[in-house]
Amino acid sequence: MLRNKEIQILSLVMWVISLAGMIVAFFISTSAFILVLSVSILLITSCYIFTHWRYREIEKLSSYLRQITSGNYSLDIRDNHEGELSILKSDIYKVTLMLSEQSSLLQKDKIQLTDAISDISHQLKTPLTSMMVMSDLLSDAELPTEKRTEFTRNIRVQLERIEWLVSSLLKLSKIDAGTVQFKKDKVIVQKLIHTAMQSVLIPIDIKEQNVSIDGEELVSFIGDFNWTVEAIINILKNCVEHTDEGGTILITFTENALFTELVVADNGKGIPREDLPHIFKRFYKGKNASEDSVGIGLAMAYSIIKSQNGDISVVSGKGKGTEFRIKFYKQVI
Repeated sequence: MLRNKEIQILSLVMWVISLAGMIVAFFISTSAFILVLSVSILLITSCYIFTHWRYREIEKLSSYLRQITSGNYSLDIRDNHEGELSILKSDIYKVTLMLSEQSSLLQKDKIQLTDAISDISHQLKTPLTSMMVMSDLLSDAELPTEKRTEFTRNIRVQLERIEWLVSSLLKLSKIDAGTVQFKKDKVIVQKLIHTAMQSVLIPIDIKEQNVSIDGEELVSFIGDFNWTVEAIINILKNCVEHTDEGGTILITFTENALFTELVVADNGKGIPREDLPHIFKRFYKGKNASEDSVGIGLAMAYSIIKSQNGDISVVSGKGKGTEFRIKFYKQVI
């Protein structure tokens, strides 16, 4: 403590003042000199004791901060006293709690990132392995023409699958990073549905499914048309995939003072109860999922809708069909 320049200056000032007082008291009387000397010693001693105590408290705070930087967030340095040091301890403790929460979130993010990378690697490994095998077979000069055509077509299908997966992951990462600027335009729901339907018309036609659309022409909400089309396409694909040939998909939409609601329902296989809480999680594949399913379409739809002041829920049962209910809430002014 005494090596501190501030303490040295303070000590010098106190001793100079004390000596000046003692010199003046010496010329007045011996009793005055003794009194000034005694008071000076008591004041300087008290100042040293108090300063030593404060330095010791500061040293504790420094040790506490060093432990925080090393990742130990379990310490509690707060006390029930009044004063600046107690306020500082309380503030440092609040910062410690915040750092602890951030550390937990970062750890959770790391685990999710590791799992995501593992899932992506798994999803890419299957089509890549398949393409490598078929490319080796294509190098055979004696391979029949029909087989060469089949393998070429299969490779193209796998490439399209990889392209869709990478594109979807890039879109999701942009949404997660908050770099997507969702437009706030007036979206006509009828136009939204007809645009989204274009992407599933072929599989609907192949499976001879019936699609019914019911809603007033002027029903609308404030949002981003293109991104919402992306979300609806993924929901429709899910319905088409899990509805048998000749099945029915019903799309209805309504609007009230609080929200615009869009319902997409099918009479397909349905979703088992144990799968329902997880269907919007990335890379989750339920029991009824097809082999080609990646488990990312519904996760993307969920992120897009949630990012636009919306909500999505699902009601389903095994063999009872599935109903997706989407709500876009009005902006609160």
